[in-house]
Amino acid sequence: MSCKHFKNSPQKYYKILSFATCVGFLYACSTTKKVPDGEYLLTKNNFKFEDKKQFFDEELKTYAQQKPNKKQLLFMPLSLWFYNAADPKYDTVLNEYMTYPSEMRNQKLRDSLFIKYDMKSSVGKSLFMDRLFHSWGTPPVILDQTRTEKGALSIKKRLTYRGFWDGEVKFNHDLDSTAKKAAVTYFITHNTPTFIKDYYYNIPDPGIKGLYQQKIHETFVRSKQILDQTALEKEVARINELMRENGYYRFNNANDEVYFVADSLKDRKQVPVTLEIHKDSVDSPYKVATIGNIDVAIVDQASDFPKKTKTDSLRRIRFHKVHEKQYKSNALWRAIIEDNKSVYDQKKLDLTKRNILAMNNFSILKAKDSLRQGGGIAPNDSIVDVLYILKPLPKYEVKVGTDINYSQLLNLGVSPSIDLTTRNIFHGAENLSTSLSGTFGSIRNPKNLDKRILAYEISAQASLSFPRLLLPFNYYKLIPKRYTPTSSIVLGASIQNNIGLGRVNFNTGLNYFANVNDQVSHRLTLFNTQLSLTKNKESYYDYFINDGIIRDQVFSDYFDFNPAVQQLNLTGQLSNDQVSAIIINDQNYRNTLTPEELNNLNSFTQSLINKDRQTQDVIISSMIYNFVYNEIGKKDYENPFYFNGKIEVAGNILSAFNQKRDENIGVLTNPQRTIFGIPYAQFVKFDFDVRKYFKFNGNQTLALRQFIGLGIPYGNSSTMPFARSYFNGGSNDIRAWIAFGGLGPADSQIDERVRTYVMGNVKLTTNIEYRLPFSEMYEGAIFTDIGNIWSLKDNGFNDQFKFSQFLRQVGIGSGFGLRVNVAYITLRLDFAYKIYDPNKPEGDRWRFNHIKPLKPTLNIAFGYPF
Repeated sequence: MSCKHFKNSPQKYYKILSFATCVGFLYACSTTKKVPDGEYLLTKNNFKFEDKKQFFDEELKTYAQQKPNKKQLLFMPLSLWFYNAADPKYDTVLNEYMTYPSEMRNQKLRDSLFIKYDMKSSVGKSLFMDRLFHSWGTPPVILDQTRTEKGALSIKKRLTYRGFWDGEVKFNHDLDSTAKKAAVTYFITHNTPTFIKDYYYNIPDPGIKGLYQQKIHETFVRSKQILDQTALEKEVARINELMRENGYYRFNNANDEVYFVADSLKDRKQVPVTLEIHKDSVDSPYKVATIGNIDVAIVDQASDFPKKTKTDSLRRIRFHKVHEKQYKSNALWRAIIEDNKSVYDQKKLDLTKRNILAMNNFSILKAKDSLRQGGGIAPNDSIVDVLYILKPLPKYEVKVGTDINYSQLLNLGVSPSIDLTTRNIFHGAENLSTSLSGTFGSIRNPKNLDKRILAYEISAQASLSFPRLLLPFNYYKLIPKRYTPTSSIVLGASIQNNIGLGRVNFNTGLNYFANVNDQVSHRLTLFNTQLSLTKNKESYYDYFINDGIIRDQVFSDYFDFNPAVQQLNLTGQLSNDQVSAIIINDQNYRNTLTPEELNNLNSFTQSLINKDRQTQDVIISSMIYNFVYNEIGKKDYENPFYFNGKIEVAGNILSAFNQKRDENIGVLTNPQRTIFGIPYAQFVKFDFDVRKYFKFNGNQTLALRQFIGLGIPYGNSSTMPFARSYFNGGSNDIRAWIAFGGLGPADSQIDERVRTYVMGNVKLTTNIEYRLPFSEMYEGAIFTDIGNIWSLKDNGFNDQFKFSQFLRQVGIGSGFGLRVNVAYITLRLDFAYKIYDPNKPEGDRWRFNHIKPLKPTLNIAFGYPF
């Protein structure tokens, strides 16, 4: 911070220093306020590993019996401060007061406690602030040395559980009698682990044994590996799932049929392990179960079944309804995965429940599978009857909400919305969702950057969803019911007003969805149509002032070269757009320019590209296929992988029915075929989003992301439409540049004023982020973002993508961030700095000498960037 900066705004820094002093004083003085004499506040647990670290060491820390008070505000114990802020003489009263149910906590209860604890002078006091501090706070964690010893024993047991039978744990107390604070240090030595010498299995039942052998390559237990009981637990869970998916009903339901025997009599370091699977002590044979009756009841309350219901059946499933015509049986049948006389499969029962809930028409009052009555006697001991009792959700559901969002274009905005869901429109569990929403904020006025103007988007959407695919043929042999196929028809409209040139958009589409499993999903959109109309086209240069300045410079230079064109322009015989086209196509004029004048002409060319894109009216009629593979949030994937691939093909159907071309589209845009006077886009577009996450030290994460985007215009389009083009910058992209912040295209040297709203057809972005949690509430991050946009053809200023050059043309930004987790919301603050700017002149592209630590590019957003 410079002295000049301090002198210019002393009040701001006095306030900061005062706040910091106050916080420091509170931190130093208040944490031990309620620690009794002779006791110690536990401030820290230290863990020192005396030998080679292991991957599970972070989990050992959780086995300490006592943990210090949690830290929140600026990594300080805010909840402890609140607790200490309450009057200590009322602690005993308030501790008991808080044990009562909330409806009993009143003045009468407080008065009775005052009398109980001989505090009659306090009768009638509300203690509002003390109650508030007490409820928000947590009492100080007082060191209990016996619990430290128990914690060390727990850590020792966990080491043994993890296969380190000779592990050692010692501890030491660091006591500060003056400050009444204590720290505990645990010294952990792993020593040599115990290994599995040989792995055997003893499975008397031939069916179980054969199935196990088929999948033995998936086992978590192998010879020569450490004897880690967590691996044994995973293997038992895998065997349970395998058997239950292949007809063995309630296999190992009591957790006493599958276990391991380790023989450590001869050697504690090399131990043979045997898997044992036995139904009972006499090795009774297992039986493969089949599905019997499948009953689905639609009721108003659970007691309605079976007395108040009427029954019909469809394809071996019985349906029981209180209101016979409320739901069509075939709509319910589609959700049921299991079938009569099929082999029992627990996964199918789970999928059925998922399908029912996904219909958003029912709550499940009861889902029961059980052996047929008399199940101890054959054949009923292997027949499983299934019952689902469902209650319809309300016909109408209204949701009103308001979101607060932030973007670098809109700054802080408010987004109110109202959604209405109407269920079971055609008695086949179809839902109609209608919504009206808006986003309102302000942006910088391009005419006067010191002022802000209103920006908004208002949209209305309607979506009719079907719990099936809307196809004119039976598709179940191609797409099984277990894929949960659904369809939706979408219709919407929106009005935008953000940078002066507002837009009116209309969209519609037919969507098909299918979930293969918890990781893989497909989406196909047919007849995806968007009509985008630009308002205030004639005002383009009023709002994009820099483009107008560059145009005026080029016009002035060209009028000196060709005064006749100036005269025609002044008399109105040539419009400004016609003059622009003449200048761009005049090769003789280009040959007379100096390097500086040529740069101006290139900047002018880019501004015309921007103008054509920004003011374009367009129809986009496309087909989109989207494939997603997602391991994020799945418990079986410690280092999850994510892939999202999308292909869009637009304009081919419209091109078959229209050949008429309109000449008056744009300055640089070629004549295009139109529908009702509006040109339609023709292109193919590929988007690939690949992510990989690596966990370190228990809770630290290295997140990697690669985005590849490619748009290829052809036929009726020479450039990608505005809505399908790529841009750089923003809180989820290359964070050292704001959105539309002047990075790209490629390493072109066009005027930065024109690069502000530049867009491209090719995009490459690489993000690397290391996430380090400080506490449950706070998380830090260090990141590097790399990327840029390019064109597929050279527009005259070296913006074309070339494999031999692109590595030198990427922008690089790095920085650090803070994430604040409150309830289910993550507030993200990222501070980024430009490291390499390809659009600067050669020799000035590395920006280390230009970094100003107190002036980063600030990104404020909600949620993680990827």
